[in-house]
Formats: sequence, structure tokens, C-alpha cells
Amino acid sequence: MTSGSTGENPAGHSVLAPRTVFLLAHTGRAAAIRSAELVVRGLLAHGIGVRVLADEAEDLPLPEEVARVEAKPDVVEGCELLVVLGGDGTLLRGAEFARASGVPMLGVNLGRVGFLAEAERDDLDQVVVRVVRRDYTVEERMTLDVLVYNDGSTTGPPVYRDWALNEATVEKAARERMLEVVTEVDGRPVSRYGCDGIVCATPTGSTAYAFSAGGPVVWPEVEALLMVPISAHALFAKPLVTAPDSVLAVEVQPGGQHGVLWCDGRRTVILPAGARVEVRRGAVPVRLARLHRAPFTDRLVAKFALPVAGWRGAAR
Repeated sequence: MTSGSTGENPAGHSVLAPRTVFLLAHTGRAAAIRSAELVVRGLLAHGIGVRVLADEAEDLPLPEEVARVEAKPDVVEGCELLVVLGGDGTLLRGAEFARASGVPMLGVNLGRVGFLAEAERDDLDQVVVRVVRRDYTVEERMTLDVLVYNDGSTTGPPVYRDWALNEATVEKAARERMLEVVTEVDGRPVSRYGCDGIVCATPTGSTAYAFSAGGPVVWPEVEALLMVPISAHALFAKPLVTAPDSVLAVEVQPGGQHGVLWCDGRRTVILPAGARVEVRRGAVPVRLARLHRAPFTDRLVAKFALPVAGWRGAAR
């Protein structure tokens, strides 16, 4: 369970700090606009302040008392929770604010799969009740730190730094040509081949792009890193599951095509031929608010609509 913060008044007595929730919504969806209005009115009715981005507020029918703020890295500071309404893209956008502030993120899925979400649109009334009661737990999810070196050498400083919650992907930039790469784990080469790309993922990201590329589903409680080739032309191009402290590297071969690095499908940079990308466990996790204690197996079955008819269960 979480708890509110306290401060001191001029007389030195402890007082409960005002409660504030940050709301992030995909305002391009009519369902998100209606959902945001319901959540805002529910929280305000219980004396909980609401903060939103100023550019989103223009598209939302919000009461005057809702605070409008500009989008900055520390915009969520001081809030007890970040509530995100939308699909996977909006949830990953919310993760950027959650990581920067350390504030837990509670996702409400308005898209299709939504593995990062903790609730569905039909659960909004219950979401408000649980937030008001602080009836949720918080867990940390592993992230990735990503470094890019343009000359293939790590002796100098990296030319680009980024991070990812789901995955960092090295992809080909030209559709008609494969990307020639050499993969590496813990300073030792693994294989060279032509491919459409390489996905380096966390367990959280194992159900996203890495899964589409043929990678395994990894339970969130497992600490590991994944390296999954995309359409590799090679005899050995199997997905790899490495130690959580391993360092994964992808080298774009000199004299070939340049590539593109994508982090969570949101931030990108060109990789010239000869570039080297290193991926390791992130120093800063993302904190997720959880409403349910159901095992991940149940979430997997529900999200992918897996057929389980005929299951009889273990003998008692």
C-alpha cells in the first residue's frame, strides 16, 4: 500500500500534504476524452487535485480547478500517481514522465492489447475508488540504458544516449537492403548476419516487438535481457536470453547500409555504417501501480485471448 507525504506547518505540527494526481490522455481518441472527464470529476469530488498538460487541456472538457502545466521532464514531481488513459503508445509516453519523476504510473487501456495497463475502460469507476483509497501496490520494472558509438570504438564518449522500457531496436533504414550486423554479448562476438534488425528487450518488452519478432514471453519477475533477430538470413539466429547484468551490443558493419535505432518506438537516431550500439540494464527503473494480484499467466491468457478450454487444473 502507498501512503501520502506529510509536511510541517509554521507551528511545527505535522500536516498531510495535498494529494495530486497527474492525468495523461490520448486526446485524439473520443473514448480517452470521455474517460478523462470521468476520472477528473471523480478525483475532484474526493478532494484530490488533478494536473494535466496544457496542450492536452485544450482538447479536454476540464473544470477550472484542474492545474494546467507545460510539458517538462519534472512536470509530474509532487504527484502521488500518474494515471495514463490510452493505448500502448500513450502508456510508453507516460513511462517517460514516470521514469523522470519516480512517480508510479497507472495505465488504463483504451487500445488493443495494453500489457502495461492495469485496468480497462469499463473499470474506470473502480480505478477512481482504488486511487482515492490508495488501494494499490507499486512494483519496479527493469529498463534499458542505450549508448551509441559512431566509429565502432568505445574508447571515446558515446555520440548518443537513450533508454527504453520495452526495447531498443537496431533496424535497417532501406527496405530493399538487409542490414549487416555482428551481435555481441558480454564483450564476445556471437554471430554475423544480414537481417531486418535486432531487438534488445526487457522482460516487460518481451510481449511487444520482441514477441512479434519471434522472441519468448518472459515473466516480469524474471531479471533478464533479450536479444531477438528480425528476419535474419543465417543458420543460427535464435532469440537469446541473457543475464540481467549482461551487456548486449550490435555493430553495424562498415561499408554497408546505415541503420536506425528506435527506443520504445518513440525516439530514433540514424546509425551510420560502422556504428556500435550497446544495451545494458538501466540504472533507473519505471514504477508501475498495480491494482490486481492475479498471476502474469492470467494476464497473458486474457490479453492474447489464448484458448484454455478443457483445462482441468492440477490434482488436489
